[in-house]
Amino acid sequence: MEERSLLFQIGPVWFDGTLILMTLLTCIIVFLLVFICTRNLQIKPKGKQNFIEFIIDFVRGIIKSQLPSKEVNNYHLLGFTLFLFILVANEIGLMTKIVTSHEISLWKSPTADPIVTLGLALMVIVFTHYMGVKKLGFKDYVLNSYLKPVSFILPIKLLEEFTNVISLGLRLYGNIFAGEVLLGLIVSMVTSIGWIALPLAIPLEMVWIGFSLFIGGIQAYVFVTLTMVFLSHKIEAEH
Repeated sequence: MEERSLLFQIGPVWFDGTLILMTLLTCIIVFLLVFICTRNLQIKPKGKQNFIEFIIDFVRGIIKSQLPSKEVNNYHLLGFTLFLFILVANEIGLMTKIVTSHEISLWKSPTADPIVTLGLALMVIVFTHYMGVKKLGFKDYVLNSYLKPVSFILPIKLLEEFTNVISLGLRLYGNIFAGEVLLGLIVSMVTSIGWIALPLAIPLEMVWIGFSLFIGGIQAYVFVTLTMVFLSHKIEAEH
């Protein structure tokens, strides 16, 4: 039987309770992680302070590679928040798996659902448009984003905005969803074949969890990098 999410209805609108709970849990984990790691900061960092400073410097490096140095401080917090949220959201589904007797899934990665990843992608793309208008003004923004270097590429530029949302969202979703599906298949192998499959299933599960952790980190890196690439195209005037 196929697993389902915990759905509930408010008026005519249906909500995915599993997604809402897991997204809130991801936000709580990110907040606690930053809060705990930034208590009692020292001039010579160690332990938890080293960890959070490593992530800060890592994200700063991503932004520096895509944006002018004068813009790095303006978008550093955005990049850091995006990276940490997506990283935790990608990995949280690997911690455990909770399914009720009615095949309702209560625990999964929020980014293993296209609604979340496409929503994130749309939010990012809309934000880049907003910052482009704010930085250049509406007229120069339109000229810079859609009519340069030549005006007849306007239809391609408009299509590109649509494909940016799709590719950014579905790339993240596909990688995380595929990882969780394969983990589920390994578990189902044990339940269908029996305990005799454990010697094979346990090493496979451990290897795939390690690989999925790596992929989750890579996808967080890719998402933030592409966000900064799209942002640079909107706020930097072409010559």
